[in-house]
Amino acid sequence: MSNTLTPFVYWAQTENQITLKVDLTDVKDFNVDLKETTLQVTAYGQGARGLNNYSFNLNLHSPIDPNESSYKVIDRQVDFILKKKSSSWWPRLTSQPQKPSWLKIDFDKWKSEDMDDNDDEKRDICNDYPDMYDKLHKEEFGYRKEDLTKVYLVIYNLCQFVGFIYIFAIMCIRYSRDGPDFMKETFAAVGNPLKFIQLLQFLEVMHPLFGYTKSSVLVSFLQVGGRGFVLFLMIDAEPRMQVKPVVFYLFLIWSTIEIVRYPYYITQLLNIEISFLTWLRYTIWIPLYPLGFVCEGIVILRNIPYFEETQKFTVSLPNTYNFALHFPSVMRLYLLLLLLPGIYTLMSRMSQLRSRKLGKSTIKRKYK
Repeated sequence: MSNTLTPFVYWAQTENQITLKVDLTDVKDFNVDLKETTLQVTAYGQGARGLNNYSFNLNLHSPIDPNESSYKVIDRQVDFILKKKSSSWWPRLTSQPQKPSWLKIDFDKWKSEDMDDNDDEKRDICNDYPDMYDKLHKEEFGYRKEDLTKVYLVIYNLCQFVGFIYIFAIMCIRYSRDGPDFMKETFAAVGNPLKFIQLLQFLEVMHPLFGYTKSSVLVSFLQVGGRGFVLFLMIDAEPRMQVKPVVFYLFLIWSTIEIVRYPYYITQLLNIEISFLTWLRYTIWIPLYPLGFVCEGIVILRNIPYFEETQKFTVSLPNTYNFALHFPSVMRLYLLLLLLPGIYTLMSRMSQLRSRKLGKSTIKRKYK
């Protein structure tokens, strides 16, 4: 039968039976030869290679009961239920260790020995038994199937890391070459890439909303929104602030924090534990976060006279909407009501995370 092809066959098991799903539609001339240790099937139908004659042979791992077994031909597929002669978990379907390429695992129905055999409870092997699912998927396809969310987060964190390491490297190289004179050129050198990266960081506020991460939406918003306020409204909008040395120090602090934070996130997503990186992630914030808040506060304070002079972002009466906004007053309120409480909120959260990750250091002494 030179024109006979082999269909895809998907199998799963419980302790008492084997289920097979033959991927054929519109089946005709279906013939089955079922014995205790063998199954032979021939049919004409629509398979992976179109309308053709298909057949397959299986030498089973253990005996089944042909009289208690059954099959059903439906429009979409052919289903087999093979009753095991003795209740036990088979390590594989076939007697030979090498699995045929056309034989696949039916992940929707898969059960194993450590699962509860409870038909009333729908099991999801991917979520309930991730280690087993990864092993089966690797055996089946030759690679481990990654969750699309994890892939996206790895790519996102990697892009952010590359962006901040670029900014950090440019600042260090230019400062080593030009010395303190470079400080007034900081924004001109790295301002545009930093603005692009900062816009991407607003995705971090959306990640917990979509369930991608377990972080706090409020803390993420305060951190990302606060940086956006300083970068876009305080520095980018006021050219005289762009040449101040405080901008150099602020960008250096931001970059240093992020070139540690993003690699840590990547290692956590990949289940890689690097003790030094974990320690660095939950320790470097202790000096850098307060310094960053001080620099942000200086930028806002220094900008208040400039915005009083230019009246930028200030809305005066009369106007069509009968609405007034004095932006320097907004800046003062931001310092009083958001920046200072933001320091407390973020530092408290980081302190709790540090205690949880690193624990409280204890020194045990033995007295003789």
